[in-house]
Amino acid sequence: MKKALQHADFIVVGAGIAGLRAAIALAEAGTVLVLAKQEITESATQYAQGGIAVAFSDEDEISLHFQDTINAGDGLVNAEAAHVLVEEGPARIQELIDWGTQFDRHGTKLTFAREAAHSRDRILHAHGDSTGREIGRALYARATKQKHISFSEFEFTAGLHLESGRVCGVQLISSRGELHMVRAAAVLLATGGVGNVYSNTTNPAVATGDGVAMAYRAGAEISDMEFVQFHPTALYVKNAPRFLLSEALRGEGGVLRNGELHRFMPKYHEMGELAPRDVVARAIAHEMEVSRLKDPVVYLDLTHLKEDHVKARFPRIYETCMKHNVDITVDLIPVRPAAHYLMGGVRTDMEGRTNLPGLYAAGETSCTGVHGANRLASNSLLEGLVYGARAGHVMREELGKVAKSGDPPPQPLAQGKHDDVEALVREMQQVMWNKVGIVRSRKTLNEAVQYLQTAAERLPGMDTRRHCEVRNLHTTALLIARSALARLESRGAHYRIDYPAHDDAKFKKHSVLTEKGVRFV
Repeated sequence: MKKALQHADFIVVGAGIAGLRAAIALAEAGTVLVLAKQEITESATQYAQGGIAVAFSDEDEISLHFQDTINAGDGLVNAEAAHVLVEEGPARIQELIDWGTQFDRHGTKLTFAREAAHSRDRILHAHGDSTGREIGRALYARATKQKHISFSEFEFTAGLHLESGRVCGVQLISSRGELHMVRAAAVLLATGGVGNVYSNTTNPAVATGDGVAMAYRAGAEISDMEFVQFHPTALYVKNAPRFLLSEALRGEGGVLRNGELHRFMPKYHEMGELAPRDVVARAIAHEMEVSRLKDPVVYLDLTHLKEDHVKARFPRIYETCMKHNVDITVDLIPVRPAAHYLMGGVRTDMEGRTNLPGLYAAGETSCTGVHGANRLASNSLLEGLVYGARAGHVMREELGKVAKSGDPPPQPLAQGKHDDVEALVREMQQVMWNKVGIVRSRKTLNEAVQYLQTAAERLPGMDTRRHCEVRNLHTTALLIARSALARLESRGAHYRIDYPAHDDAKFKKHSVLTEKGVRFV
């Protein structure tokens, strides 16, 4: 175990779009340590294909982007948060362009596309379907030019360090398995999503709910965890990862067909394939349920589109599908829904502050209520950019609030069993998919909660990174299940067959979860 203690003015846990943008803002005020549990480049930002939404064209208006965000959120969007998002978005995008981000253009003009539930063409892309990767590249290049920012890869953040109720550092497990602590005036959690709680997800393997779980254990309020967005179209090929097939494929004219090859979305929603994601995901789930296929899927059909256009517009998707012997220009693409995005997270204000002094959160880890019950397509990258910058600016005010000396040693982490943890993970993921998935009920949710409570006895200790991840997955799964059980209605991505309608009188509110239980505010 390391005895030497370390210090930075600010700690940023996570190196995706929110973490990098916050670090750039913080670098003007003091030293910043950016922590990544794998390579700096391994984050959900790198996998974001669809693009980034912004009212930036001459044909668009900020008010229209705001209204589309409100509509998609199914009555639960925090209007103040949405205003911040759409109004500050254009300045943040201009910043990216000034820093060298290469968005797609037609000649000298930026190219804007449309995706589901948007009323205007406002989605910017980079290299066709590698938008997140390009933004991440530009932000990292900018960050590395700041002399006060340092990066540490393969350092796993196992927990938050508190003194007198204030977060003033993190406990880390090094790449060599050594426990040590780093102190700071403030800590930002930007650890991304929770997709690996489920057996089918579009998320990278690093998305294990670390930020939400460690914040909850430290006493932070957690909000809206019942709202997990299931992306309707993930490539379904046996023994292959659930590769995301961007909504932009449907935006370009792709249609969905059931097992009998009939187009089915128009009977579910007037916008057809461009309906909100929760509607499309449930429609696919229903079509699979009534299918006569032994291994039910639906198909995404692009065969009526021009081959050259499809290859140029979606080069990464085309190449990836070809690796699995699916030519998207001539073949019907087998797809199923997969867990994609968490609308909930660590509850924050408009500047990323949590209820714990010294602790901030931004991006998918946080919950301002900006997405409501269902995120509008391509608002996620914009959220990370806008709210990462806001958190970074306000965190500067924390400078000097924690002494650099007199540090206590890192506390021992939780102990547990050392059974087959991967078998436990697969079991938890399957329970979450079957019982806390696209369609839910009191019965299935109760069964999930009871299973997870019992499974706590089988959890490993926190002596390795993987063991910490397993505990984080378990904590996050329980937060989702408990929140879903408490919301006795259907809204956005949360659908209960026993409560299929809205109940605005009781539940047009945000859930807030602490160790004391779930309340609605």
